[in-house]
Amino acid sequence: MKGPLFYSKILLFGEYGIIKDSKGLSIPYNFFKGALKMDDNTSEKAQQSNMALSRFAEYLDKLTKEQPELVSFNVKELKEDIAKGMYFDSSIPQGYGVGSSGALVAAIYDKYANDKITVLENLTRKKLLKLKTIFGNMESFFHGKSSGLDPLNSYLSLPILINSKDNIESTSIPTQNAKGKGAVFLLDSGSTGETAPMVQLFMEQMKSEGFRNMLKNQFIKHTDACVEDFVNGNVKSLFGNLKQLSNVVLDNFKPMIPAKFHELWKQGIDSNEYYLKLCGSGGGGYILGFTEDLAKAKKALKDYKLEVVYNF
Repeated sequence: MKGPLFYSKILLFGEYGIIKDSKGLSIPYNFFKGALKMDDNTSEKAQQSNMALSRFAEYLDKLTKEQPELVSFNVKELKEDIAKGMYFDSSIPQGYGVGSSGALVAAIYDKYANDKITVLENLTRKKLLKLKTIFGNMESFFHGKSSGLDPLNSYLSLPILINSKDNIESTSIPTQNAKGKGAVFLLDSGSTGETAPMVQLFMEQMKSEGFRNMLKNQFIKHTDACVEDFVNGNVKSLFGNLKQLSNVVLDNFKPMIPAKFHELWKQGIDSNEYYLKLCGSGGGGYILGFTEDLAKAKKALKDYKLEVVYNF
């Protein structure tokens, strides 16, 4: 058995902000992927995945019993397959902000959910929100609390526009310009980040009125503007808003930025050669970069590995 492939995702805009109803934009990233497999693989990685799936199956069993009106799974078949050695074979790095648990959740829902909402039907806002709720409940097994967006993106393999908590839609983004000089890229921080402690830190900061005001009047304002600009292809305006957003993050989200990148972050803002922002919850993993001139950005970041995600 080899299940269908589910891809990683990149939240281009909206990290932390979507917790407080900012806009967000999430796109599939096909460079990394995963699939459920059953073969004779006895590697340590496959065995670890199999054990994790076993714990996840118990959790889904409980979820089915507690919220039958939301979702139910064929837990019997799932447990039988796990007993036969099923594992999730994935190239998606964990703790890098590209949705490793999201792809697994999507794969399990796709194969074992009863009466599942499929990608082929007319995906009304109501169905999208139901899927997001189901996925949020499933993924909270890994994160403590999940918005459900990562698995949704992985499951649909479409860009998702988040207008607010209760208003999400699949969207289209401007076609890439393969010959364009501008790019969105990933920068490898060289270390993994843990989602739960970062979100906890953010929630602590939210207790301060000054932080809440900054979030509303600066962070969310610039995030929303970036989403609008990106979806509508307003590149010039986008880079103006990105510079502001990058600055706000450097000033107010320092703990989420690995220390060795503080200087590099500031360098980009001062030189206008690139702007950096968090990819996911931060603390490690990937950092997202935007540049109007990829050649210049590569030169400025020559000591780092850049992976281009999108060309302007």
